[in-house]
Amino acid sequence: MKYVLGVLVDNHPGVLSKVSGLFSRRGFNIESLAVGVTENPEVSRITIVVDGDEYIVDQVTKQLNKLINVIKVAIIGEDSISRELALIKVRATPATRNQIVDIVNIFRAKVVDVNRNSIIVEITGDSKKIAALEEMLNDFGILEMVRTGNISIDRGNKMIKYINPMNEEEKMYG
Repeated sequence: MKYVLGVLVDNHPGVLSKVSGLFSRRGFNIESLAVGVTENPEVSRITIVVDGDEYIVDQVTKQLNKLINVIKVAIIGEDSISRELALIKVRATPATRNQIVDIVNIFRAKVVDVNRNSIIVEITGDSKKIAALEEMLNDFGILEMVRTGNISIDRGNKMIKYINPMNEEEKMYG
């Protein structure tokens, strides 16, 4: 089963390396990893997708919580929004260009670059949507593809949030 972890960390150089190193030392595989700064510039959020059972996720969570730069680790629930971004460069000729654009429009993706021999498509969605577009475009010849990895956020009031205790505000963890 796939689990999505939301990890709040100090926004400092080397923190991502420590987090990913923990996985490799323990022999756990990261299926997807995305990181970016949060609404607080001192805090980054890492979204990690791991494939395993509850025991593995429990072990990963415990090990992450031991790292000094880790503020909070939470499992993102099933009631969440998940997205990826992909850029796909597809072989295109004058004869196939309209067909490709029609497929791109069906998936509500965008053509972001066109040249004599290729089209670059941008798509945002869950991994199944991106895989479906990739399958459709394979017939034309995918020249290159890059994906961001999964980012996820819980719906509703549940959140992973860090408020600096120096401001004498309470920490809110969903």
